[in-house]
Amino acid sequence: MRWFWVDRFTEFVSGKFAVGIKNVSLADEVTDDYAPGRPFYPSSMIIEGMAQIGGILIDQLSDFSGRVVLAKVTSSEFFFEALPGDSLVLRAEITTLQDYGAMIAGTVYCGDRLQANIDLMFATLNDDRFSKIQLFEPAEFCRMIRLLKVFDVGVNPDGSPIEVPQHMLAAEKALLLTRGDY
Repeated sequence: MRWFWVDRFTEFVSGKFAVGIKNVSLADEVTDDYAPGRPFYPSSMIIEGMAQIGGILIDQLSDFSGRVVLAKVTSSEFFFEALPGDSLVLRAEITTLQDYGAMIAGTVYCGDRLQANIDLMFATLNDDRFSKIQLFEPAEFCRMIRLLKVFDVGVNPDGSPIEVPQHMLAAEKALLLTRGDY
């Protein structure tokens, strides 16, 4: 499974916004190894965390069957470094949504202090050239977003809970059957 740079989701409103938490720790290799002797959490990892929150928010609209990729960091502004022990709150809000992609406006807070503003553009790879490309194995991806609490906190705009898509449930069941766990 690929790396996730967010610890969990705390809010998720389908098609609107999502909020996630990243607890900065010396256990994250990048915190200590990026600039040896001066531990901090690199801005590039905060951008990646925001991209993951935004990508999951956008891809949920297609029941996680789309191919959403980060296309461009439109802008980013960081006001201070994130240090070990800091808890970052990342909020991604969809500002533009089209068939070919979306834009999100992101903010990062450390306590009550604005740590960063990040605007990102995403592309949706709907072209026939990409129809056979699977970015994530559905059962493993479902396991990860379950661990991130997306389905625990996720709601539709009307307040009803978002459901685990049927294709992900089927993939989980198939994986359990092949392992003999079902």
